[in-house]
Amino acid sequence: MLSPVKELKWTENIIPICQPAYCPQLNPIERFWLFLKSQIKGQVFNTLEELRDRLNEVLSKITSERVISLTFYDFILEALFYAASM
Repeated sequence: MLSPVKELKWTENIIPICQPAYCPQLNPIERFWLFLKSQIKGQVFNTLEELRDRLNEVLSKITSERVISLTFYDFILEALFYAASM
């Protein structure tokens, strides 16, 4: 049986950041979902196929740069600093 670790030893190039157990603001995919939902907000789809077609249309137009801007690491740091200030 393994004994519990009393203290973690970090290398100099790693900065540990404590995060809340549940914090959607720190999950990059949450920003992507918000963007995706904003693209179909207020639209009515009569069938699941219509919704799928619209989502495929939206997703096909999203550039790599847009995905990066929504999920980039700086966002996580900003959210962490914000959460720490509360």
